[in-house]
Amino acid sequence: MGIIKEKITKDIQSQRSKGIVKSSKIDQALGKYNLNVDEEEVRYKIKELIAEKVPENDTIDVKKFLLSSVELTSLHTADTEESILAMVEKVNKFDSAYPDLPHVATICTYPNFANLVRNTLEIDGVEIAVVSGSFPSSQTFMEVKVAETALAIKDGATNVDIVLPVGKYLSEDYEGVADDINELKQTCGEIPMKVILETCDLPTLSDVKKAAILAMYSGADYIKTSTGKEKAGATPEGVYVMCQAIKEYYDETGIMIGLKPAGGINTVMDAVIYYTIVKEILGEKWLTNELFRLGTSRLTNLLLSEVIGKETKWY
Repeated sequence: MGIIKEKITKDIQSQRSKGIVKSSKIDQALGKYNLNVDEEEVRYKIKELIAEKVPENDTIDVKKFLLSSVELTSLHTADTEESILAMVEKVNKFDSAYPDLPHVATICTYPNFANLVRNTLEIDGVEIAVVSGSFPSSQTFMEVKVAETALAIKDGATNVDIVLPVGKYLSEDYEGVADDINELKQTCGEIPMKVILETCDLPTLSDVKKAAILAMYSGADYIKTSTGKEKAGATPEGVYVMCQAIKEYYDETGIMIGLKPAGGINTVMDAVIYYTIVKEILGEKWLTNELFRLGTSRLTNLLLSEVIGKETKWY
């Protein structure tokens, strides 16, 4: 089958070169970008950023901002109404306990808890995010993905995180990838939709960039690194390339796409590094808690502890 597929691909490429087969809209969109990423250069640039730029961002003010960008998340098989209520209650009480500090940006749960969060969240400005579309695999019928997403929005979700269909991407079915994402964006309507690339399952950084462009072209309002359920999460290399893709897409279209590193963000320094990458590649206008989000829970207490100067386990 591999030989047959290779021959078909070569035949199509040959026909396109002769003008027999017209390029698809996806091909035309991807053709506007340089998708050949020099991985060694990316590693060098990150090493340079960490040495030269990260120290100036290792400040209390930056950590307060990062706290305001956290998407407080619970995505466990053992989640219960009681455990989700307890998480929401901590958000509700945070303002009175720490009146001078910003609250988290979002509470993120499975779709079946959206209504519970909506009915118990008392703090203005905290979004209700759900993972949808057969999270974390994206492997089910499109009708199921659409129904799940629509039900979650009906129940109160104000953000939706979906997973790029990685299997289709690896099969080079880029039209299928775009169609899936676009159909779910139509379901979301004005509700912001994040597309999780699951960067650890993409073979190269060039694939990360191509998947990012595909996601944005197809309707993503944010691109996100990882589900946190696979073999690895966010990496500086992946975030660096995603920021490059966002910048090039903005230069081409004028549309500002948000970024959400998620998965494996274990230290405050991890978050400061991601902040620095965004600042250096995308600039200050991306440093808002609407365009820059962090998908993590364990980081929340670490940030809070550094900001107030003593260890705490509020969340």
